[in-house]
Order: sequence, then C-alpha cells, then structure tokens
Amino acid sequence: MAPMTEYVTVTADMPQARDGAIKLHGPAGFEGMRRAGRLGAEILDALVPHVVPGVTTAELDDIVRQMTIAAGGVPATLGYRGYTHSCCISSNHVVCHGIPSEKALKDGDIVNIDVTPMLDGWHGDTSRMFLVGDVGIKARRLVDVTYECLMLGLEQAKPGNHLGDISHAIQRHAEKHRYGVVRDFCGHGLGQVFHDAPEVVHVGRPGTGPELRPGMFFTVEPMINIGRADVKLLDDGWTAVTRDRSLSAQFEHSIGITEDGCEIFTKSPKGLDHPPY
Repeated sequence: MAPMTEYVTVTADMPQARDGAIKLHGPAGFEGMRRAGRLGAEILDALVPHVVPGVTTAELDDIVRQMTIAAGGVPATLGYRGYTHSCCISSNHVVCHGIPSEKALKDGDIVNIDVTPMLDGWHGDTSRMFLVGDVGIKARRLVDVTYECLMLGLEQAKPGNHLGDISHAIQRHAEKHRYGVVRDFCGHGLGQVFHDAPEVVHVGRPGTGPELRPGMFFTVEPMINIGRADVKLLDDGWTAVTRDRSLSAQFEHSIGITEDGCEIFTKSPKGLDHPPY
C-alpha cells in the first residue's frame, strides 16, 4: 500500500524547510513565484542573441549572473552544494547539470540553459533548449518533441489529477517517437525552498502518485534522449551524460496548480518558449 501523502498549507511569512510534506501556497506565494519565474524567463530571453557559434558557456554564465544580480536576485545555484556557477549549461549528449567553462559552442550544437534566480526568497526555476547555428534535422526533431512532451504534461496539471497523469503524457509522447525518457533525474516541488516535495518523475501510470491540489508549486522538466534512457555521472560529480552518447534535450517550467488548471510562472514574455527564436 502506498504511503499517505502529507499536504500542509503555508503562508509566505512561515519559515519553510524540506520536510517531506507537499506545501499548498496562497495568493502571496503565487505573486512571489510570478516575479521570480518572470525573471528566469527574461534571462533566457536575453540569452537568445548570445547563443551562437564561438561563445563560451562561461560567457553565458556571466550574463546570467549579471542579469540576476541587477534585478535584485541571487542565482540559486551559486554555492549550492559547492556548485560555483550561476546556471547549468548542457550541450548535445549532456543530459543535465553541465558546468559552464571556457569551452566554446560549435555550429550544429543543441544546448540547454537552466537558470534559477532567487528573488525575494522565491525560486524561478526554468530551462530552454537553444539551437546553435545550423542544426541537423534529427536534433531539431528531438528538441521539438521534448517541448511537446513538456506541454502535453502540463495539460494534465490540474486539480483532481495525479502526478502520474503528467508523467504518463510525457512518456507516451516520447516513446511514440522511440525516444528514451530519463529516469535518473526528475522535477521537484519549489517555492521558498529550491528542491522540495514532491518528486516529479517523467514516466508513470495515470492516476498514480500524489493528487494535484490548488496551491502546489513544482517543476516539470522532462529529459528526452534520442537513444536509450540510461545516463552516467562524470567524475566532476555534476555532469550527467547519455551512456550511449546520443543527443539529449530538456525543457523546464515552474508551475502552480490553480482552481481549474495550472499557472506557468516561467513563460517567456516575448513568446520565445522554444526554438527557433
């Protein structure tokens, strides 16, 4: 028998920690997440003209840091468990948590940039894929399908449904295209805590997992591989890559469950939610 899910109603002024309970937020929480999510989306919008062949991922990380601080925020990843950068940048066969460096992007690369500005205590966690120069058809198709997976999952994000409904929609669409859905990493609750309950896996059966209730905040962030779902962690302790070296793509939104659906906190103000931009 599955364990009972604990839900707790919180207010913005309550001290919050990761305690295993799913937090249900009120209007002040939604307003905080809107501001943080919008900043995350604006940062990704601003990166569009900079993601070109020859730019280093360290240069992109600098832009993320400068924009976050200029807006009165703090990059949540900076100093998180010893991480020393303001975002994660994952290209080609890197699944997630790629570390910015002096390595330059090349024509034909696909790259995910994952940012989490923390603004007034709230976390705006979001990522998008970028196409670098002239990208091949197979890679473009992977990026398109991964975005479709995200949005099909979000269609299931409404009160009375379960996390398994989101997971199933993602898995079904990816596997229809014979892609692998990464199991090793998942979405998560967030708000004033960076990584909180519940865990949001991207494979599953309808009607399973915690019930979705108004006030829940979490990310949906499917990682989809052209090849097998298997990943491995590199010696740096952060970078995850596909075991078969196949291409991987990811999109991420932070959302809140409303009375009749979900609010996407991290939608692009400029409509640049997926490439080509």
